[in-house]
Amino acid sequence: MRKIICFMMIGMFVMVFSGCDLNQSPIKDQQENKSNDNTQLIEPTLSVYMHDTGETKQMKLEEYLAGVVAGEMKNDWQVEALAAQAIIARTFTLQAFEKGQLTKEGTNASTDIKEFQAYNASAINDNVRNAVQMTRGKVVTYQSTPIMGWFHASAGGQTAMAKEGLDYKEEDPPFIQSVPSPDDMAPADVQSWTATFPASDVIKKLEELGKSVTTISSVTIGKKGVSGRATTIVFNGDVEVSAPKLRLAIGSTVLKSMLLDSVELSGNDIIFKGKGYGHGVGMSQWGAQKMATDGKKADEIVTYYFKDVKVEKRWE
Repeated sequence: MRKIICFMMIGMFVMVFSGCDLNQSPIKDQQENKSNDNTQLIEPTLSVYMHDTGETKQMKLEEYLAGVVAGEMKNDWQVEALAAQAIIARTFTLQAFEKGQLTKEGTNASTDIKEFQAYNASAINDNVRNAVQMTRGKVVTYQSTPIMGWFHASAGGQTAMAKEGLDYKEEDPPFIQSVPSPDDMAPADVQSWTATFPASDVIKKLEELGKSVTTISSVTIGKKGVSGRATTIVFNGDVEVSAPKLRLAIGSTVLKSMLLDSVELSGNDIIFKGKGYGHGVGMSQWGAQKMATDGKKADEIVTYYFKDVKVEKRWE
C-alpha cells in the first residue's frame, strides 16, 4: 500500500517570484478573467515539468490536479477526504500561478515533490476523478486570496501553528490555527513511535545546521509551541537548535514529528518518542479521512482546519 506523502511545502521556499512562461502573463490573465466578486472565470492552463521524463507538458489545472491528489493521498480513501485534498492542492497550485511563481525549470508546476507537489498519474482511479470533479474550481481563500494550503499526514491529535511546526519566520498567518484533530484512524506506528539515531550521526547533522558539537552529554526538549510540539532541542545544556530543522536534517520519515513525549541519550544513541507524522500545520490527512468516514463533507473538513476561510468556486 502506498504511503501518504507528507508535503512540506518545500517548493514554496525554492521557487522564484518572476513572470510566467506561458504565452500570456498570469497577472494579465488574472485581471482579464476575474469578475467583480473576485472570482476567476477561466480554468488556467499550466506548464508542468514532468520529473520522470524531463519533458514539459501543457495541462489544464484540473487534469494536473488529479495526478496530485493520487500522489498525495491513498486513492481508496473516502471520496470526501480526497475531495478535501483536491481543494487544498488546487489552492496551492492557483496561489503559485497567480503570483507568477516558477519552478527551477521555468514552468508553473513540477511533478518533483521536492520542488512542488507529489504527482502520480498511474494511481488515478474513479475515486480520485470523482473527488476532483465534485470540487472543480474550488479553492480556500482568506479575504478573497488563496491561502498557503499546508497539510500533513497526522497531527497526532492537535494541529500546529506555522511558527512551531515549520519554523516559519514571519508572523503566523491569520488563517492558521491549532485545533484538535481526530487522528485515531492512523496506523499504530503513526499514533505512537520511537526513533533511534546514533549520537555520531546527530553530531554531523548539528554541524550542518551550524552547531559545533564534538560530543553529546545530554539532550532535552527545549521550548514548546501551543500545540505541545518541541520548537527547540537542547544539547549539552546550552546548544539550542530548531526542532523542525533538526527533524528535516536527521530524517523526517524516521523522526516523524516534533510532537514528542520524550527525548533521551542512551549510551551512544539518542532516542525520540512521539506521535503523529509531519509538521502538523493545516489539514491532517488522517484527520480528514476520519471526518469523511463520520459523514463530513470536503468543505466542512477544510474549513475546520483553517480559520476564517471560505471555499470559493473560481471556475465552472
